[in-house]
Amino acid sequence: MKFIHTADWQIGKPFAGIGDQYKRSLVQKARIDAIKRIADVARDQSARFVLVAGDLFDSPSADKTTVSEACSAIGRIGAPVYVIPGNHDHGGPGSLWEQEFFQRESGSLAPNLTVLLDTAPLELDDAVLFPCPLLRRLESSDRTEWLRDPGVLRGVSSSKPRIVLAHGSTQDFSGAEDDEELGGMAPNRVDITRLPMEEIDYVALGDWHGAKQVGPKAWYSGTPENDRFAKGEDQKPGHILVVESRRGESPHVEMKATGRLRWSEISFEFADDSGVNRFESRIAEELGQRANEDLLRLSLSGSLGIEASNRMEEIIDSLKARLLRLKLDDRTTIAPTDEELEALTRQTSDPLIATVAQHLVRMTNSAGSDQPETAALALRELHAAYRQEGRS
Repeated sequence: MKFIHTADWQIGKPFAGIGDQYKRSLVQKARIDAIKRIADVARDQSARFVLVAGDLFDSPSADKTTVSEACSAIGRIGAPVYVIPGNHDHGGPGSLWEQEFFQRESGSLAPNLTVLLDTAPLELDDAVLFPCPLLRRLESSDRTEWLRDPGVLRGVSSSKPRIVLAHGSTQDFSGAEDDEELGGMAPNRVDITRLPMEEIDYVALGDWHGAKQVGPKAWYSGTPENDRFAKGEDQKPGHILVVESRRGESPHVEMKATGRLRWSEISFEFADDSGVNRFESRIAEELGQRANEDLLRLSLSGSLGIEASNRMEEIIDSLKARLLRLKLDDRTTIAPTDEELEALTRQTSDPLIATVAQHLVRMTNSAGSDQPETAALALRELHAAYRQEGRS
């Protein structure tokens, strides 16, 4: 019996760090598009159902457009979809899940969707689900605690795989580190060490945004579409899990890639002006001919001459246009070459340029203020104007 384990869709995430509204909408839409790829995998694998272990929505107050779009995409999955609330879309009185609009849209567009708001076993034809929904954003107690009662497991079928759905951080693994809003806190604890794992066949976890195994039968699926720059080498976002489960046997888990956006990181140090050519080649290798498919965190350091610095400005300008987001940390300094300084400070045809250039050079050599950096930028602008005047 195969099923799909996924979590942390966070439909409606605002991506406030992306300033361009059009590009921001493309990144938001990518999360809806990922649901279509989940549907493809579910069909290809003949999955009996899809489990969403929390945070289907990014907010407990998702707007109506977001709700309708998500329900429409879920309805196209075809297979039954079972969801528990997570910390972002937590349940409880008055929650999104109980609102009339959501119930109306899900009933119309996604009749295959079931939201599990109670800690009670749900017996299906092929498995028994044990949902552990979050009813508040921060739960002080372990929502899996009810499964420690031996009577809970004795009261269900002994022949069907038993699957737990939970959202939070395990004892030896903090999913809260993955939530930028929580500042490293570790609420919503899931203590899988206290579960009767000999009677459980799989634990489907949500909260951590990378696919990760945290026990012989316990996995985080991660988010199906990456939504942030990497925080560690062990992160594997942009996947869902295809789980093959049999009662009393260890599950077989296979990761399937569903993400399309590329969140990359490049650090580059310029030793001399020829480094611009190497940097340009590195960017070409990373991006190819793609546009509006990548997000890049770029760290630059070293020093460049005036012309090389101007060329880098053009490259950065192109990157801002091509990328969905450029997060730039530019620590390069401008160090005019001897030839560039000679052309400016000994400009016999225009004594004014020479005088201004000599003054700016003196400023670049001063210490103890922000004058050197400002003067270097001014020298670059003066050099550009000089070159432009020479071409006209």
